[in-house]
This record gives sequence, C-alpha cells and structure tokens, in this order.
Amino acid sequence: MDNNESIQDDVRERLPRITQQGGEEGRTKEEVHAIIHWLTGYDEQALRQQIDKKVDFETFFTRAPRMNPNVSKING
Repeated sequence: MDNNESIQDDVRERLPRITQQGGEEGRTKEEVHAIIHWLTGYDEQALRQQIDKKVDFETFFTRAPRMNPNVSKING
C-alpha cells in the first residue's frame, strides 16, 4: 500500500487495526485513543464524530483541532 492509498482510507476502517496493533504492544483501546487525543487535539466525542462521518485520514489530520507541536519528534 502506498502513502496515497493510506491517506485516503477512512478512519473508521483503519482505527480498529491501529487499536489492535496497540493491543499487540500491550496498550488498551483507551491508551491508543489517548495518544490520538494528544496527537490531534480531538477529544473522544470529536473522534467519534470523525469516525461516524467516515472521514479519510487526510481530512482527519487536516481538520484536527490542535496538532501537537511535538509531532515531528515521533519516530516509531
């Protein structure tokens, strides 16, 4: 899958896989969502709205209320 395909996937389709990957690393769904909240500024209600609207990742990040200024430091 190339980056263009990834960014066009909708959040609703990919979030369960992201949560599953977190679980494989010992993280709970709540912890994965907390990371998403930290990264994007979405609270749980706003995250749920984005999922329900079936927005793609590009839109999800473009419309994020407050991208964390430390996002460039994420390397893994």
